[in-house]
Amino acid sequence: MAHWSDALRGLDACEAGIEWAATQPDAETAWRTCTRGDWMLWLIGRRRYERETPEHRALVAIACECARLALPHVPPDEMHPLRAIEAAERYARGELLDAAAAAAYAYAYAAAAAAATAAYATTAYAAYAAAADAAWAATLAQCADIVRRHWPTSPI
Repeated sequence: MAHWSDALRGLDACEAGIEWAATQPDAETAWRTCTRGDWMLWLIGRRRYERETPEHRALVAIACECARLALPHVPPDEMHPLRAIEAAERYARGELLDAAAAAAYAYAYAAAAAAATAAYATTAYAAYAAAADAAWAATLAQCADIVRRHWPTSPI
């Protein structure tokens, strides 16, 4: 008998995500207990919502809220990530055209990921690798809570 998590393989989910999901009895339990906000955002995004729909705007808004978690790791004089997030938030509220928002959304995601990765790498390079891993895990868990607050049920 197939397990619900087999559907993730068809979506090209990462192996770690599939393995973790296989330990969960159903998609709703997995959604409630997941501590990987990046996996959750990815899964929502794989639903390929049409642009300019309420679902797509909600996904962009959630991603922006998660991306804001990386802003403390961006140098204070570097405003591009914040401006990109703000532009994507305007799209999510219906204040920007899709083309502009798509570029801003992509930049916001990339900038936040780069900032978080740089912060992680810098900390991990030092003698605080365990603390960096814990901080990274805590940020992903914060992101998971953000995702659940706005998208309370599994998209599967």
